[in-house]
Amino acid sequence: MVTELFSNSLRHCQRFWVASGDFWQSNWVWALDTFGSQDDETTYIYGLTFVTMAIYWGLGFGYILMDLSKWPKFLQKYKIRPGTNEPFDVSKFIRGVLQSLFNQIVVGIPVAYFAYKLMLWRGMPPIRVLPTFQRLLFDLLAFVLTAEFNFYYSHRMLHHKSVYKYFHKKHHEWTYPVSVMAICCHPVEHCFLNMFTVLLGPFLLGSHMATSLAFLVMAMLLILHDHSGFHLPFAYSSQFHIFHHLRINQCFGVIGLLDWLHGTDIIFRRSTAFKRHVVLTGITSTRELYPD
Repeated sequence: MVTELFSNSLRHCQRFWVASGDFWQSNWVWALDTFGSQDDETTYIYGLTFVTMAIYWGLGFGYILMDLSKWPKFLQKYKIRPGTNEPFDVSKFIRGVLQSLFNQIVVGIPVAYFAYKLMLWRGMPPIRVLPTFQRLLFDLLAFVLTAEFNFYYSHRMLHHKSVYKYFHKKHHEWTYPVSVMAICCHPVEHCFLNMFTVLLGPFLLGSHMATSLAFLVMAMLLILHDHSGFHLPFAYSSQFHIFHHLRINQCFGVIGLLDWLHGTDIIFRRSTAFKRHVVLTGITSTRELYPD
């Protein structure tokens, strides 16, 4: 039944993509002509950088305002650990914002330039022609698996006692994380853990820029929510990564597949947080559904 449901959903999505193909294609070309450059290199590097930064800081500061103002009031019940970061450490937060901006601009743009050159060498599809629905879906699914593989093993390596204090410790200064601190880390970590994780899949598959952009947007939404401290209705559960910040020897991956395989989620699975690690389909919070 589940397989049939998935197949039917896939067919409907494919038909929608094909039926609306002219719409997506024409609007993609319009966006390139309006906001892009005649130079594909400039469009690729600065287009991806601008879009991801706009989402990161726009949505991220929305979460921060919720922390600082406690508004809207009804959303406060979705905080995973109420009372944490209260009072909010503003000076520590400002230092983190500056570090995050440094990583995005000083580290991110040169890495994006290098990634573009690698994609040219690998063989990159023409930017102005969108991929088929099947190729888009296949690439995105493959990206999730490559991201899980790279992030898990790189992340776990950064927790090794011989390197932890030099690189990854900075990211864990916030025991209970804050949204825009998601990329507040050592520049070496940002390059090889954060950026390499999202760029590996597109390079291996020689994917279209639009597919890479879609995955980057998904990654931004995920890491912001994972570090927000909120478990909101109809959103991916952030319990897994919040637990990692509380117990740094648990939950190293993105989707939990390799944590399950290597047994680095055993404590998590025995905790109340694991019971709460669900997608909320109503307005009742996980703390109400599964009290301490």
